[in-house]
Amino acid sequence: MSNDRTPLTGRDVAGAGALLMSVNAIFAGIGAGIGALLDATVPLMVAGFLVGFIVGIAVVIDRFRNV
Repeated sequence: MSNDRTPLTGRDVAGAGALLMSVNAIFAGIGAGIGALLDATVPLMVAGFLVGFIVGIAVVIDRFRNV
């Protein structure tokens, strides 16, 4: 039984973390922008952060599936 996976490096871990935090920041910013228009900046920013966390995990899984 051969192992086709390459060993996990610190560069892969750092890339996954940076990608997750970037997606989180983008969604939090989107939530804050929409919240500023609706006078609910903090609640929608927190909601955007939570949605960004879920989406970020999905993006990281998709991007680093073969590592």
